[in-house]
Amino acid sequence: MNQTEPAGRLNSSISLSGLFSGDNRKPTIILLVTPFILTTFKYYGTRSFYLSDLASSFVLFGDVQLTAELYTFVSAFVLLGILPLLIITFLFKEPIASYGLQLGDWRFGLKAFLVLAPIMVAATYSSSTTPEIIAEYPLFKGAGASPQAFVTHALSYLLFYVGWETYFRGFMQFGLQKSLGDWNSILVQTVVSCLLHIGKPSGEIYGSIIGALVWGIVAFRAQSILLVILLHWLLGVSLDFFICFVN
Repeated sequence: MNQTEPAGRLNSSISLSGLFSGDNRKPTIILLVTPFILTTFKYYGTRSFYLSDLASSFVLFGDVQLTAELYTFVSAFVLLGILPLLIITFLFKEPIASYGLQLGDWRFGLKAFLVLAPIMVAATYSSSTTPEIIAEYPLFKGAGASPQAFVTHALSYLLFYVGWETYFRGFMQFGLQKSLGDWNSILVQTVVSCLLHIGKPSGEIYGSIIGALVWGIVAFRAQSILLVILLHWLLGVSLDFFICFVN
């Protein structure tokens, strides 16, 4: 065998022209922007950054903790939701419906919701008694001060889950489906979303793996992430409800 052949194949496979052309272009962009977007969110889009760097100069409603929560939710909505939609629309020039932002097979989605919702609520009830979880949630500790405060917290929380699911089950999973196949695209978004949970209680991290797999399957089967958004939101809100008003 000619010794120059492996080097030739390597040079061809890592050339920038090949990386950003044809069928390689979209998965390359998705996998390239993901570490930048998620690192930006992790370091500059969370309540810890707000509390350490912004709280002294920017407070809403005179409540630093509430502002910290809203800052996190809006950051997730913009960085994980709006930004990938802009990439899909203006860079990929594709409809957002092809990334799961559509009703899809709503009959299947509704059935999946009715089956999975009680399971998730039951799981959060048992988790709500864990000291590590109680220390972490709700993100706004004043959410349990009154029913009105909790409703405000729950509704604003939806911004976070719209952003999260748009990125992982939408932008990543649907975006990588053609190049990686169904299962590998599910597994890739599972790995990445799990890593973004690092620093959370260990039970939540392990739960995120199961959740990402289940929600990934549901998203592909329903060809929609809308019910997945509601399922994930229900998981977070029910956990906070049990912590605030039951346990």
